[in-house]
Amino acid sequence: QVQLVESGGGLVQAGGSLRLSCAASGRTFSNYAMGWFRQAPGKEREFVAVIDRSGRLTDYADSVKGRFTISRDNAKSTVYLQMNNLKPEDTAVYYCAADGSPGFSRVDRRFDYWGQGTQVTVSS
Repeated sequence: QVQLVESGGGLVQAGGSLRLSCAASGRTFSNYAMGWFRQAPGKEREFVAVIDRSGRLTDYADSVKGRFTISRDNAKSTVYLQMNNLKPEDTAVYYCAADGSPGFSRVDRRFDYWGQGTQVTVSS
């Protein structure tokens, strides 16, 4: 089992920044690719970003590319999502997730463990 706890959400004005953190416990953190997903009210959950086990490879949704940065600290068992130039359409509950399958993917059904989510609200 892997337990994931997100933090860092909140209310911010458009153009502002937030940094989300996701602390993992349980199994060896570096054995998992880590991803961030989000779900806005009335919408399906969508992929945001993913990082491989080493931290060298990343992938982003087109909607956040150039504004968001995913990173990880394996010594601290933590993954981060730096969000800059936030827009009202970024408003959602943000979830981190751990993928223990071989390789590296943005497909959500590969992710075995999920956090409880943290709310991000961007006002216009």
